[in-house]
Amino acid sequence: MGLTNAPPEVAEPVTVAVIGTGAIGRDLVSKIDRSAALDLRLVAGRNPESAGLRYAERLGYPTSAAGIEAVLAPARPFDVVFDATSAASHRDHWPLLEPLGTLVIDLTPSKVGEMVAPTVTGVSAPTGRNVNLISCGGQASVPVVHALAAAFPVSYVEVVSTVASDVAGRATRLNLDEYVATTGHAVTAFSGVTDVKAILNISPAVPPATFRTAVHALIPGADPAAVRAVVDRVAEQVRSFAPGYEVTACTAVDDRVTITVQVTAHSDVLPPYAGNLDIINSAAVMVAEQHAARLGRAARTGVAR
Repeated sequence: MGLTNAPPEVAEPVTVAVIGTGAIGRDLVSKIDRSAALDLRLVAGRNPESAGLRYAERLGYPTSAAGIEAVLAPARPFDVVFDATSAASHRDHWPLLEPLGTLVIDLTPSKVGEMVAPTVTGVSAPTGRNVNLISCGGQASVPVVHALAAAFPVSYVEVVSTVASDVAGRATRLNLDEYVATTGHAVTAFSGVTDVKAILNISPAVPPATFRTAVHALIPGADPAAVRAVVDRVAEQVRSFAPGYEVTACTAVDDRVTITVQVTAHSDVLPPYAGNLDIINSAAVMVAEQHAARLGRAARTGVAR
């Protein structure tokens, strides 16, 4: 998958809104602020005192504490809406946003839209208007599992992600069941392996634990060197949009393979250990920027978007 982190060529920036003002929403605002392809027109939440709204205001962006109602209010719909709320909220938001023709990028584990993991699926035009980023553990593990299953006869996969407690916000904790179910669903969908387990650990460790995901797989006769070569190729691809993605362990003993990846955040607002938020937001912004590039090409050629 020939991904590049070079900014896409666009005729003019597309208009975007962010709904959700927790840590993930705040980092999204930061990343969108650096993008020449995205014109942030609204940051919406429910708590007028949230750190996310205050941060957006300091950067000079319009904000609202009216939630989804603020996103629906403009006469001209936004080109892209990022939903950084909760799985339950997204299931309520999507029927309201669907008629607008907006591209909705869902950062919750709602399992409503089309799943995207950039190095596996690419970021080409989705068949629908709802793109689901799976979960942070999904973004970290799916590229590895997909590549392993393509190269070896994998019979079992277990994905165990660990996030620091202080970057696992209220929505994350409310979404634990959905997180596990959606991550497991994605692992099966992108590997073909049906015997799958997904686990999320929220670590109270001090100092905080850097986000990591361990992939355990059963691969008969696994060759350590061959496994390592596959995993290193995957890591290089993922670093095209998440530069803090690193393989910290890769072992193959008998039929048991274990790969551990760690993601360090590259962010203006997140601590380095919050790689869970950085990787999913980086993927989301890449999807939006490529959508902007498609709209720009359609405008130049006169093709309906």
